[in-house]
Amino acid sequence: MNKLELIRTLAEQIGITNAESRKVGNLFFDSIANALSNGGRVEVRGLSSFKVKDYESYNGRNPKTGEAVTVKPKKLPFFKAGRDLKNRVDLHSGKFT
Repeated sequence: MNKLELIRTLAEQIGITNAESRKVGNLFFDSIANALSNGGRVEVRGLSSFKVKDYESYNGRNPKTGEAVTVKPKKLPFFKAGRDLKNRVDLHSGKFT
């Protein structure tokens, strides 16, 4: 499912227009992005949590040339699935725990 499909589903499920649903979806995703940009953490209980991880600088290699390169320190968003989501995915994969 992509963002457009999610917006359509939201509109159908709660009986609003696609334009209204798009606003809700954009507000949701922008709120997550803004919280992470400001160093915050987002938790949707049972579904997932998002946080920013700091990565130190390290020496790597250019895969094309094999040349040694220094990778600068960076911050990247990190997604962690919640227990309910893990169980639901596992249940639908044919595994019963």
